[in-house]
Amino acid sequence: MRKLSSIFLSILLIIGVLAGCSNQSDQTIKVGISSSDTKVWEFIKQQAKKEGLDIQIVTFNDYVQPNLALSDGSLDANAFQTVSYFNEFKKQRNLDLTAIGSTVLAPMGVYSKKYKDITQIPNGATITIPNEASNGGRALLLLEKAGLLKLKEGFNGKGLTEVIKSNPKNLKIVTVAAPQTPRSMDDAAAAVINNGIAVSAGLSPVKDPIFSEDKTAKPYINIIATQTKNKDNANLKKLVKIYQSPEVAEYIKKVYNGGVIPTIVPVSEIENL
Repeated sequence: MRKLSSIFLSILLIIGVLAGCSNQSDQTIKVGISSSDTKVWEFIKQQAKKEGLDIQIVTFNDYVQPNLALSDGSLDANAFQTVSYFNEFKKQRNLDLTAIGSTVLAPMGVYSKKYKDITQIPNGATITIPNEASNGGRALLLLEKAGLLKLKEGFNGKGLTEVIKSNPKNLKIVTVAAPQTPRSMDDAAAAVINNGIAVSAGLSPVKDPIFSEDKTAKPYINIIATQTKNKDNANLKKLVKIYQSPEVAEYIKKVYNGGVIPTIVPVSEIENL
């Protein structure tokens, strides 16, 4: 009888250990981010650890692989993109992904090594912009706001040079891969550069742009995304809460010297932009 009891207790102990391991595994979240955001996410990882959440950070140097990795289950979440880019990408690739929380607004800017003001850009000058529809369209809207171009009516913010209606200065709008935009300033009059890429290139989004977009541009708020089937996962909700905490907001402001703005808005306000 004692032998049976001993065996029974051993079985219970093994089950308990396995359950504990399973619970520990359930507390691990693999998050894909842009390599330019590593410092902030290392801080978030430390904050999450206090909440019993283990974040594994996976860095990417492009805007395509993080969503594909999320879709195939290699990641539990990613946080690197604007809601506008996210919606366009998942539509084109037919991916079942969902935004679960807002993170920051990183204003896009026009940068130049040759000119100090947007009005100084001469006729026939070359301006480089990102070469995909979402960020490229965002760049064109910024150039329109600066008075350099006029875009076609009904433009939805996604497109490249084909959406230009008028170009009074006969500017040469050249598309390049987004990570190459800072380098393109050596040859171009100006380049329209995403905030994170500018920071990685040693530029200050606060001091260096000769023109910047409005900080209230909702389609360009960044988000945390996951597979739609996991949108109500408790640990992912905890992750969003940690990211949107005052402590993380202050750290973001410090790291980016005000160039990136922590932005908390309900997903329902931006998910269809």
